Amino acid sequence: MISQKMKMAQLLSRPQLNIWDLSEGIPVLDHFLIALNGKDPKQLEEAEIQVKYESYIQKEQEIAEKISKHEHISLNPDFDYQSLKSLSSEAREKLSKIRPNTLGQASRISGVSPSDISVLIVYLGH
Repeated sequence: MISQKMKMAQLLSRPQLNIWDLSEGIPVLDHFLIALNGKDPKQLEEAEIQVKYESYIQKEQEIAEKISKHEHISLNPDFDYQSLKSLSSEAREKLSKIRPNTLGQASRISGVSPSDISVLIVYLGH
């Protein structure tokens, strides 16, 4: 039992609830869902997934936007990665060996973590 007012989207984002659970006790919603499910059950499932994972999707989109923002920042081909002690030892080794041209390329190297990329962004002043 819920003792306070809450939007249905907030309730639906709870992992233990699904859209049919919400329709119990709300005849209008129940009739609507039955009608919609009869027309296109996939559409109803997709809507539920969108509501449940909206915050995760938004967070991932923000991360992708940050990454693409730094995609074309050039790296000096002669940069001494070994001198940046804030980088993990694996990142220093991989970056020194591979010599990426851009920050975007560096971010896709296995062994170079997001925190290593953050160190490079701070060092480059971006």
